[in-house]
Amino acid sequence: MSELKDRIKSDLTTAMKARDKVRTATLRMVLASIATEESSGSSRSVLSDEEVTRLLVRETKKRREAAEAFDAGGRPDDAANERAESEVISDYLPQPLTDAELTELVEAAIAETGASGMKEMGKVMKVLNPRIAGRADGARVAAEVKGRLG
Repeated sequence: MSELKDRIKSDLTTAMKARDKVRTATLRMVLASIATEESSGSSRSVLSDEEVTRLLVRETKKRREAAEAFDAGGRPDDAANERAESEVISDYLPQPLTDAELTELVEAAIAETGASGMKEMGKVMKVLNPRIAGRADGARVAAEVKGRLG
């Protein structure tokens, strides 16, 4: 079992004892998502920390998009709920990259691939994505790469 999954299980127990309803519900949902992911497909597998991180990034993105939709629909209480869940999940994600760190990683990837134009953006992204691994939003990374190549 991954260390991250163990940490989430341990924190769930702590949240239950503290009667923290939002944290308890969110961590249960995360563990259910992990279990679903592990049991999907033809054979049962155990997710690595990297795979759990990717799942957490997806869950955070879902919460952010749902909060925006609730805000647009005039449901601020539901939007606040989604943001609270997103904050709980983000506690388990790696520290986000600063703009300077992202720029540095993008420039290194461009230099490594020798990319010189927008046609080679895919090469740069392929090299860059494993290095970023949940520490920056994909749209933000793509925008930075476009800015450097364009």
